[in-house]
Amino acid sequence: MKYNGSDIKWVWLDLDDTLIDFTLNSRRALDRLYREEGLGQWFPDADTWRECYEGHNYPLWDQLSRGEITTVFLRMERFRRPLTDAGVDNCVAIRMSERFDPLYLDFLAQEKATVDGAFDLLRRLYVAEVRVGVLSNGFADVQHRKMRNAGISPYIDLTVLSDDIGIPKPDIRLYRHAMERAACTDASAHLMIGDNPDTDIAGALRAGWQAILLQPQHCDKARKTPPEGAASADTLAEAASLLGI
Repeated sequence: MKYNGSDIKWVWLDLDDTLIDFTLNSRRALDRLYREEGLGQWFPDADTWRECYEGHNYPLWDQLSRGEITTVFLRMERFRRPLTDAGVDNCVAIRMSERFDPLYLDFLAQEKATVDGAFDLLRRLYVAEVRVGVLSNGFADVQHRKMRNAGISPYIDLTVLSDDIGIPKPDIRLYRHAMERAACTDASAHLMIGDNPDTDIAGALRAGWQAILLQPQHCDKARKTPPEGAASADTLAEAASLLGI
């Protein structure tokens, strides 16, 4: 497949909010956690619980992508902090967070919503005989389950996760690792599609890949200008059109 003068052999896709509708699935999982764990005694409604959780979760993921914290720290703090904000004793909040983390991930993996156009793009790439990889910062213990339950696994040739080597996007080493796993070390043969300009796209460009920023109209994230050298698509259908498939 030709794109911007290069022969693209591998198209890599971020998973959350690029193929899988993480925003919707996460909120459904958080609502279930609220109901089943009786969080109404600390939060007046599920919306308040979700807003408090997300208010801590997103900044923690930004810190993780900059290498400032570990995944272990993130997985504890994203639940401990909203609980202590609501008045839960810190020691109790730690024990609750240890329980909530695997529960939330299990609930999340059971959700199946995908981003509009995900299956059509994957089918088009298959017909075009382009190899498809998933490159994600998500946790290994849940990402594969999410892909299977959403029904996209049969379309994916290779899944590379930051958990594989303990290095998250946008670190260039993860992109190099992906090329090695794909047995294709020519950077110009790789293209990344993702919704995060700072992790998915900036990292890909630094690795010498081409990139398309998917603007996150399917969730609440603000529209951003793509980094120089990257294209932008409002939808996965538009991304497919840019690729000429």
